[in-house]
Amino acid sequence: MIIGFSSAYTSPALASMLNSTDINVTEEEASWIGSLMPLAALVGGVAGGALIDYIGRQRTILLLAPPFFVGWMLIATATVVHMVLAGRVICGLCVGVGSLAFPVYLGEAIQPEVRGTLGLFPTAIGNIGILVCYVAGKYLNWYQLAYLGAALPIPFFILTLLIPETPRWYISRNRNERARKALQWLRGKNTQIDNEIREIALSDAEVKSDDFSMRELFSIKYMRSILICLGLMTFQQLSGINAVIFYTVKIFKLSGSSVDENLSTIIVGFVNFASTFVATALIDLAGRKVLLIISSVIMTIMLTILGSYFYVKYNTEIDVASLGWLPLTCIMIYLLGFSLAFGPIPWLMMGEILPAKIRGGAASLVTAFNWLCTFTVTKTFHNILEGIGPAGTFWLFGSICFIGLFFVAIFVPETRGKSLEQIENKLTGRASTRTRRLSSIANIKPLPSGC
Repeated sequence: MIIGFSSAYTSPALASMLNSTDINVTEEEASWIGSLMPLAALVGGVAGGALIDYIGRQRTILLLAPPFFVGWMLIATATVVHMVLAGRVICGLCVGVGSLAFPVYLGEAIQPEVRGTLGLFPTAIGNIGILVCYVAGKYLNWYQLAYLGAALPIPFFILTLLIPETPRWYISRNRNERARKALQWLRGKNTQIDNEIREIALSDAEVKSDDFSMRELFSIKYMRSILICLGLMTFQQLSGINAVIFYTVKIFKLSGSSVDENLSTIIVGFVNFASTFVATALIDLAGRKVLLIISSVIMTIMLTILGSYFYVKYNTEIDVASLGWLPLTCIMIYLLGFSLAFGPIPWLMMGEILPAKIRGGAASLVTAFNWLCTFTVTKTFHNILEGIGPAGTFWLFGSICFIGLFFVAIFVPETRGKSLEQIENKLTGRASTRTRRLSSIANIKPLPSGC
């Protein structure tokens, strides 16, 4: 929820910030307020890998709450724009660390047989954070909304105190008795855990015995898997999703929609939240590749229609007042298409197609690249709007989604119903020497990022 709220904050907040007499913010500064969070998250994501290994998963998560609180309070009490920027950087660093620590904790704590089912659940909770921000943004101005953001880390801190460290981390530190107690807490006091604790110990011994060099990430045999993941992340972010999430109010103001822009953002947030459950229901029935293709088609069509609406509105004399409902409808269907596949599936497939030996390092690389793309889109969105207008901007995003359709059709393999061994053999071109368990990062997205 904290990550979703942080991602969505600028959408309702910037509108009131730009019109505020309490603080002077230019359009360029506003674009930095929106884009500094994902840029700082990139740094936090890289640092998070070392933190979760050194001090543990639960402790890393616990220590996120105080700086999150400080960052939001800086924004809430800001009298100059630099205080807002500093607060966004602090929150962004926490988002980056959390985006790695949360899925690692969940991946190591959840039973393997339900990991796939629950794999999209964090995305749904993140979307609740987006929805809360949109609803509150209708009634609160920028600094009141920041006070709400500062309140969220408090229950987060208290609840995190109640959960144990992951058994896998304890075993990696040779603290076997603590690992047993943690696993018993997670599974319930009457659950038999001997077999699972033994499997964790064997997996840990296997990882420790397997030497890994960062140079192997860029070897030819692993390149196809990494490039597919990077490609999916590229098309995920360059589809314009974070521009829509970060600047929803601005988009509806530009469109002249007949629906109130703040009410529109609430509707968008609800659709974004609800559509995640559609993906959960379909992902193991239709398959990853089919859903990605459907998602690309839906987003391409909706962005093309939205761009055409803006073109007619601003470049012709045709009256579009009777079509005031169209921008909201297009964005709703666009978000449905995104959440159906291109939102969650790139993260799900990252855990499936990255070979076991490089999964940890490669996942960090792919995650950092995703945040870099997020920063690029959010920082340049205002400049693109100024340069080629709203019609050209949405046509640009639509063209990228169209190219993504061919990328999926040609390069992305279908992984539904296949074991990790089968997937790895196909992508590397040789049989693996042993069966490895899914990495703790697999299957679960950190988030919004789209959200």
